Amino acid sequence: MKRRSFLASGAATGIGVLAAPSLLRAQMAPLRVGTYGGYFQDSFDAHIFPDFTEATGIEVESIGTPTGEAWLVQLQQAARAGQAPADVSMMAQVARIRGERAGLWAQLDPDAVPNRENLPAHFVHEYDDGTFYGTGAVSWYITLVTNTDVYPEPPTSWRALWDEENRDRLGLLALASNSFLLEITATTHFGGTDILGTEEGVMEVLEKLAELRPNVRLWYRDEGQFQQALETGEIPMGQYYHDVTGLAAADGQPVRSTFPDEGAVLDSGSWVVSSASAAIDQAQEFINYMAQPEVQATLARFVGTAPTVNRDLTDLTDEEFAAVASDQEPILPYYDLYVDRADWVNQQWSEMITG
Repeated sequence: MKRRSFLASGAATGIGVLAAPSLLRAQMAPLRVGTYGGYFQDSFDAHIFPDFTEATGIEVESIGTPTGEAWLVQLQQAARAGQAPADVSMMAQVARIRGERAGLWAQLDPDAVPNRENLPAHFVHEYDDGTFYGTGAVSWYITLVTNTDVYPEPPTSWRALWDEENRDRLGLLALASNSFLLEITATTHFGGTDILGTEEGVMEVLEKLAELRPNVRLWYRDEGQFQQALETGEIPMGQYYHDVTGLAAADGQPVRSTFPDEGAVLDSGSWVVSSASAAIDQAQEFINYMAQPEVQATLARFVGTAPTVNRDLTDLTDEEFAAVASDQEPILPYYDLYVDRADWVNQQWSEMITG
C-alpha cells in the first residue's frame, strides 16, 4: 500500500487520530524546496511548482541556492542547530556525496517514493547500509562542440582534442571537478574510468591529458566567454553544454554539439532532504512527483534538462529528446575522486594541466 493511502486510511483509527494534528500542522507550512538560483529557479517557479501544488495540495516556498559547497556548509551548520534552511535541496553530486558521508540527509521510506523505480541505478542514492535517501533530480550533457564554418564536418571522437591539426583551437573547462576531462581521457584512451581508482592511474591519465595542452587556447570558467569565441570561430572547438549549444544553433549561430563515439559526459543534480526537516512526508511526495516520466518530459521541454528516467517512459518526440539528450551510453563522472582525493587532484591538475 502506498504511504499516502496508508496515512489517509489511518485517520479512521486511533493511531491516525493521534498522528493527524502534527501532520496537519506540518501541511500548513509550505514545503521549502531549494534549486539552483537564476534560470533554474525561475523555470521551476513557472513550470513545476504550480503543477505540483495543484496535484498534491502542498504549497512550495522556492529558495534559490548556490550550486557548490557553500550550500552544503549552510545546511550542515543549520542542521547542528536543528534547523533546515530548505526541506528538499537540489545538490551537485560532489556536495551530495560529502553530505552522505556526514550523515546529513534524512533517511527516506522507499515505499513512499515508488517512482524511484523509473530511474536508473545511478540516480537512486543510498547510504552504505542500503538506506534510501535521495534521487536524481535533473541531468545535462557536456559534449564536443565545434564552429560549423571552421569545421564543415563534425568530429566523431574525443580524440579530436589531441589532433595536432587543432593546435591553439580548443576551449576547455578549467577545473578538474567540473570539466570531467579526466573521465573523457580515461574513456577515450584507457577503456573506461576504472583507471581513476588509484593515484597511479590518475597520474597516467593526467600525463595523457597533458599532451593536448598545445591545442588549448582557453581554459575557461566564464561560459559566456567561450560561447562567444565559439560562435565567432575565434575558438572553434571545445567542450560545452549540449542544450545551450543547441539553443545557440537554433538562433542561427554557426555551432553544433556532437555526442562523440565514446559518449558525452552526463552530469546531474540530485534531490536530498535535510535531516533537520520536519516535512519528511511532504518532501517524499515531492521527490516521488519529480520522478514521474511526464514531469521529466516537462523539465526537458521547459528547463532544458535531460530526463533522469528512461526515454521510453516519456512522450518526448525525437526532436525534443535530441535537444537535451542522447540514447548513447554516457560517460559518468567519477565523483568519488573529487571527494576522496580533492586536494591532491587539484594540485596535480594545476601543475600538469592548467599551470
